[in-house]
Parts: sequence; structure tokens; C-alpha cells
Amino acid sequence: MKLKYRNFLADASNQDLAIPHPQPIISQVTEPEKIKHTLTGSSKAVIGTIQVLHQLGYANIRDWTPLLPTSNPGEVMSILVRSITVQQ
Repeated sequence: MKLKYRNFLADASNQDLAIPHPQPIISQVTEPEKIKHTLTGSSKAVIGTIQVLHQLGYANIRDWTPLLPTSNPGEVMSILVRSITVQQ
């Protein structure tokens, strides 16, 4: 059986199709930046999300602010501030 797509197969004798080696990427590390995560919703939803993020290993529960009431009835918020390093 002859392959329909034979033209797509690399021929070892064809040096024109050689893939160049990628150049190393030099990253510039900058000063850490602060990023703020804000959760807003019912206390049950905010607490549940904080617990999930803790279980995923993203943030410790004690790193979040205590639940703060918002101007909307029945709504609270909690804030997490983290320092991250951004590569350019």
C-alpha cells in the first residue's frame, strides 16, 4: 500500500529540512510585584473558595483578610495580597 502523504515524511538525505536548534530564552527577572485577589459573595461562597484555594496549595487560609461586609446586604469580601515575580 502506497502512502498518500509521503511528501510529508522527512527524508534523511534531505538536509534542507533540518530544524534549527532554538536559541536559549534569556528572561529578565524584575522586582516582585504585588497582586491582589478579592473574593466577593455570600460568606458561604467566600469561605468555600478560600478553602478550595488552600486545598489546591495556592494560598493558606490565614493569608486572607477576615470577612469584611460590603455595602450590599448579605455580601462579604476577603482579600489576599501576594508578591509575584513577573518575567519579561
